[in-house]
Amino acid sequence: MLMVRAIIRPEKTGVVLSEMLSGGFSAVTKLDVYGRGKQKGIKVGDIYYDELPKVMLLCIVNDEDKDDVVRIVMKNAKTGEKGAFGDGRIFISPVEEAYTISTGKPGL
Repeated sequence: MLMVRAIIRPEKTGVVLSEMLSGGFSAVTKLDVYGRGKQKGIKVGDIYYDELPKVMLLCIVNDEDKDDVVRIVMKNAKTGEKGAFGDGRIFISPVEEAYTISTGKPGL
């Protein structure tokens, strides 16, 4: 099992979640987060914003589904055809165990 964490622009959340659902990935956790990446924030006039609003989507998938989830996020979170700074990042981590609380059953 793998955890896919995608940090994306808030305005892209709806389309990414919709496409994940259409692709068969309905189990997603959404968190509102703040941070900065390589762009190091933005300056508007005299004001510098170093913590920008983003959304983090967390999804636990079987190993063989990772490429499909990454493809869906990459395609739908990108701004324009070439993308732009601040479009986000995807992180993949191994998940050693998972349990359903209501049933106590292991796995997804």
